[in-house]
Amino acid sequence: MKKELLLKEKELQLAKLKAHVDKSSVCSELYNKIVLEKAILKKEIEDAQKNKFVEGIKNLLPRKKVLICDYFKK
Repeated sequence: MKKELLLKEKELQLAKLKAHVDKSSVCSELYNKIVLEKAILKKEIEDAQKNKFVEGIKNLLPRKKVLICDYFKK
């Protein structure tokens, strides 16, 4: 819940800075920093929502390896 609020806050900050990105290098750097922070938050939220048990089972099951020649077969 807290991370969702932080994500909304980052979106609001980005909206405010978007108009000033071209005018100042400081604003541009701050905008890029906030975009990066937003992406990190989004990834953390996605990871928290994943079912850890199912992900563990997926890692244990053997996967069929794809060879380069498989892409050229018809």
